Amino acid sequence: MSALKYWVWLSECRGVSNQTRLALLRHFGSPEDVFYADAGELLLTEGITRDQVHALEDHKLDKADKVLADCQRLGLRILTIQDAEYPGRLQNIYDPPCLLYVKGRLPAFDEEAAVAVVGTRDCTPYGIACAEKLGYGLTGGGAVVVSGLAKGIDAAASRGALRAGGVTVGVVGNGLDVHYPYESRYLYEDIAAAGVLLSEYPPGTEAAGSHFPARNRIISGLSLATLVVEAPERSGALITAETALEQGRDVFAVPGPIDAPTSVGCNRLIRDGAGLVSDAWDILREYAGRFPDKLNQDGAKEQPVTLGYQARQKAEPKPVPPTLDLKKDDLSLTDDQIALLRVLDAEEPALVDDLIEQTGIPTRRVLSALTLLEIEHFVTQHSGKRYTRAVTLCE
Repeated sequence: MSALKYWVWLSECRGVSNQTRLALLRHFGSPEDVFYADAGELLLTEGITRDQVHALEDHKLDKADKVLADCQRLGLRILTIQDAEYPGRLQNIYDPPCLLYVKGRLPAFDEEAAVAVVGTRDCTPYGIACAEKLGYGLTGGGAVVVSGLAKGIDAAASRGALRAGGVTVGVVGNGLDVHYPYESRYLYEDIAAAGVLLSEYPPGTEAAGSHFPARNRIISGLSLATLVVEAPERSGALITAETALEQGRDVFAVPGPIDAPTSVGCNRLIRDGAGLVSDAWDILREYAGRFPDKLNQDGAKEQPVTLGYQARQKAEPKPVPPTLDLKKDDLSLTDDQIALLRVLDAEEPALVDDLIEQTGIPTRRVLSALTLLEIEHFVTQHSGKRYTRAVTLCE
């Protein structure tokens, strides 16, 4: 544990790029040796600047100690680039992360046919269905599905993989204790239980725009291939595909209607040489010779009875909830009740603790307001003391 604090110190040293950290490790051998090196020794490192040397002269370890304490509290472990368990597939990319925070069971990536599944957040029902079907088929066929857990395509592929019962990997651009997007918090928990969550950012780090391109290189770097399910002309999924090509990895794409904005990127990738995918075996057949004992065509072609929008199409239509006009209807609702109705979702059940955090209302008042709302049939209680809104708000 004492050596790890130097890894955290180096990885969190402001103003020092990842490439410089890698150069320092090559030159000195360990973060501890970097920590104790003087300015003259540091300047001998290839590509280092005087500003970076000045940053490295800050030897405060308070932040590193806090990160290690947070990891212990949250059940996270740290995997460094010098550890034997660090995937060689990732280590061989141009800019591998010096360390990764890990929650769950890390598969032996170098012995697995890992496939990244990515796509747009603003996807269509067609895209959701394809992502779930392909996530399920890839896992059923013996592959490991890797995604970024963004809402939309990434989350749908992960759900499909989880339904197939295999190992699923989520790589995020925030701390592993920060659920982004918030609606994916249950997905985080499921993947940590069935597979592994990975991040190069310490606990408590909020998601930021600059984190996602950096995260994408890890997603593609862990994988033999990247599959793009839906992507408009400008999409982070296309950045991942481009990064995969730069890393010498294969790229596949799901075709879509020629007039669909969300399929422009995929259709263009196919035009430029990406493999066209209609089922999971279109990808896995490329690696069957390398993993004959792991990949199988029958499993890759299996799928649940209904998936995605197909399931919704076949289900009985849900009744439209009654409309509640907070301004016009004379309901004598309290401020607490109105605040709870505004934060509650009609589909996704929320825990009482989450409602307390979102509204800032004390526990006793939240419980009282929920009871009254339930009596009036404005909210519905589900198992585990979770609640959904049973009305449509009009304000």
